[in-house]
Amino acid sequence: MEAQPVTADHDGRFVAGFTCFAGRPNVGKSTLMNALVGTKVAITSSRPQTTRRVIRGIVRRPDAELVIIDTPGLHRPRTLLGERLDSLVRATLSEVDVIGLCFPASERIGPGDKYLASELAKHPSTPVVAIVTKTDQVAAEQVARQLAVVAGLGDWADIVPVSAVTGFQLDVLTDVLVGFLPPGRPLYPDGELTDEPEQQLVAELIREAILEGVRDELPHSIAVVVEEMAPREGQSDIIDVHAVMYVERPSQKAIVIGAKGARLKQVGSAARRHIEALLGSRVYLDLRIKVAKDWQRDARQLRRLGFDD
Repeated sequence: MEAQPVTADHDGRFVAGFTCFAGRPNVGKSTLMNALVGTKVAITSSRPQTTRRVIRGIVRRPDAELVIIDTPGLHRPRTLLGERLDSLVRATLSEVDVIGLCFPASERIGPGDKYLASELAKHPSTPVVAIVTKTDQVAAEQVARQLAVVAGLGDWADIVPVSAVTGFQLDVLTDVLVGFLPPGRPLYPDGELTDEPEQQLVAELIREAILEGVRDELPHSIAVVVEEMAPREGQSDIIDVHAVMYVERPSQKAIVIGAKGARLKQVGSAARRHIEALLGSRVYLDLRIKVAKDWQRDARQLRRLGFDD
């Protein structure tokens, strides 16, 4: 997506600020952010709790710069990692100009959604826009019913149904969110679509390939660290990426490797394609697996894997 020149609207007013997409796990927050930004800056997966970090995507218009913060899904934490992710989300909610709370049109409103609505009521100074996602997956009658249910959950600044897949009302959602931003100058350099370091984006792309390639019980036990990434000496058209996948038990290591290494090879091939698209270069991916016992519950190992206090 080409960056647009920074100008102002007909009133000479340029606005810039932050919005945060919140919601329970797997409601389409990352997919929605990618669609609004116009490129992939956050990994997506059918597995809940895919997002583990705060990721910023930048939407530019002639009259505005909207910085979207994608957060891990709010949930009742069961591990030290879960507690840290929960704290990360709550800290982010208190720092943005407008919150987008996502509810999928394809699922019934449950206790988790009601819990989040009540939690956001604790931030009365920050406007909350209710976003009904995944409208492409259900009939119009179901979307209308979901909108009515969502309307009864809170005192929303606005309610917007969208589809990140078809693009339905993404422009409307952008207009609504931009309407809550304060006047100001652009916050990021022109042309930048995310502030996520390339090395971290590469690690996330590898984890995304793993999430789609292994059994349901495994994703939360996997962390990825890119230990080294640089152009190959004497062959600048090839980037060497050395990464390590961490699992919690030897049995999980066997699952990732698969029979005769077949699953690991499949994961590596899928990850390499996405990394090459991101970096615009040929990539050699060296992917290893190590066991870090119960790392989700170990403060020292969480720090080593990049999940600081």
